[in-house]
Amino acid sequence: MRYLRAGLFCVLAAGCGVPALAVAAPARMGGETTFAAAGRLALSTLLDVYYARDGLWRQCDSSTCPQANSDWGVDAMTYSLYLRWEVAHDASISPVMSALVSTSPSYATPCSLPSCRSWSDVPEWDAIADVREYEVTGDADALAKAEAAFGYVEDSDAFALGACPEIRYQQPSGEINHLKTLETDGNAIKAAVLLYQATGGASYLRSAIGRYAAVRSHFLDPRVPLYTVYVFDNGTTCTPVPHRFFASVNGDMIWSGLELFRVTGRRGYLEQALETARAMASHLSDGAGVFADLQAENDIVEPLVEAMYALATEAGASFARSWILTNAAAAISARGTDGAFGRFFDGPPPQTTATAWQTNGGLAIEIAAAALAPGQVIPARSRWAFAHRTSRSVGPIGTISFNGSAIALLGTLGEPCCEAGHARVLIDGRETFDETGIWQGKSSLGRAIPGSVLFAWRWTRAGPHTISFAPGVRNDKEGGSFLHIRAYLVLR
Repeated sequence: MRYLRAGLFCVLAAGCGVPALAVAAPARMGGETTFAAAGRLALSTLLDVYYARDGLWRQCDSSTCPQANSDWGVDAMTYSLYLRWEVAHDASISPVMSALVSTSPSYATPCSLPSCRSWSDVPEWDAIADVREYEVTGDADALAKAEAAFGYVEDSDAFALGACPEIRYQQPSGEINHLKTLETDGNAIKAAVLLYQATGGASYLRSAIGRYAAVRSHFLDPRVPLYTVYVFDNGTTCTPVPHRFFASVNGDMIWSGLELFRVTGRRGYLEQALETARAMASHLSDGAGVFADLQAENDIVEPLVEAMYALATEAGASFARSWILTNAAAAISARGTDGAFGRFFDGPPPQTTATAWQTNGGLAIEIAAAALAPGQVIPARSRWAFAHRTSRSVGPIGTISFNGSAIALLGTLGEPCCEAGHARVLIDGRETFDETGIWQGKSSLGRAIPGSVLFAWRWTRAGPHTISFAPGVRNDKEGGSFLHIRAYLVLR
């Protein structure tokens, strides 16, 4: 299971799933605020709640959380910090980035069989973080680490194997589940583009162009311009898991399409980026038009925010600007008392542990909105303060009927901990477009977290609605069927 690779074991001293007292945080907003203020508070949350000092991030909003500076959860915090530097150049950011350079992993020679034990996506996440640190600090060590992290996978003989070797296994030789995840190659494309921009090395651009084409061949949905994240390669056939539309990898492909257009002049890249971004906005939103992150904690939203911001500012895409401002205004209701955001922009604020995987999207969306419309005034009070709570146990074949404008389903994330177990979700009889539904078993932190928001959905007005569930279809990544809702909130 993925969480084991980073040593994210249950911290018994703190109590599994029982959050310790959060570290010091900025005061909660009340009444009205502006996006400029929300952006400043997002930076404060990054630095005062999640940054542990000495070049390490906390993986959740507690002083007892594990600390790290590698892989997608904490790398997303580095990405968010970079985004704030890019748009506002806060003086407090550069020293933190310098400290992060000193603790970022040093990859040596390419990962080679039979001794290779690394997962292929980890160095790619890290390579992007390293380049971002280099852009802020100008530190040559950061650039050298980025090139080494990229080469660790690019020049490896352990991953480009199977029936479709042009896309790479997540684990050496595919190991047990034979999974190829777009987290590897989507990040590799972005890392290659960044390295080309930083060094001018033609091999990086060739790699980005080649891998971009391979990703479109294997991960692109046949009906909509969105990328599923999982392909299983058993050595004979390559079979995608349909409609697993991660924000992270779709954001990567949008961003890379825009940047490949800029460096090559080929307009097709821009058109593909715009198509995917429009599909994200139209297909992956709830009934109120707000992005619904249906993945568990194994997806991060910052890359999608970054991509939409780039389209809004570099390509003049008005729909991308509207997407950011709409989601940022909604997400204020999902901001907790310590500044951490819940995973669902349209959901309630977290009342339990908020992990780096969950909160990076909310932090990034406020940072982006602050750059686009700093003076825009928005309500600061959470609409969920007026929700009605019902305690009820619901399983994978249950139904919840209610009259209201929004619903949030509560339960223990990572029950059972910490990978297998998911269920399908149907809203008024129609399955969610992202067919992940609820993947309750997955906890990237490696802890069971009671009281988590497992699902949230809102409509523009109150009315009668039904949320029903169906058993999850077994696969070698998400496992079999599981669902245990313990309570739900309804907003009239």
